[in-house]
Amino acid sequence: MTMKKRKFTDEFKEEVAKYALSHPQETIEELTSKFDISQSSLSKWKLNYQKSGQIVSRGSGNYASDEAKEIARLKKELQDHKDALAILKKAMGIVTK
Repeated sequence: MTMKKRKFTDEFKEEVAKYALSHPQETIEELTSKFDISQSSLSKWKLNYQKSGQIVSRGSGNYASDEAKEIARLKKELQDHKDALAILKKAMGIVTK
């Protein structure tokens, strides 16, 4: 059984990091159960927030900009549609024989 990776918004990560840093009396276990996150995620978010004052996610892939990421997504979507069309053409050829 595979686990689906949960995704958190940068705003959520930042709020959790702020909360954790402003409530040092709460243990890591209390915070992770309160926010339903792992200890490693909490530690990483706190460290990133302490370093830069904000949470910056790189996202999936190494894209120079949001436009480049959108272009890559659209190219993938176009290729998926081309593949589906090719399969449909083959199926129509089989059915019409």
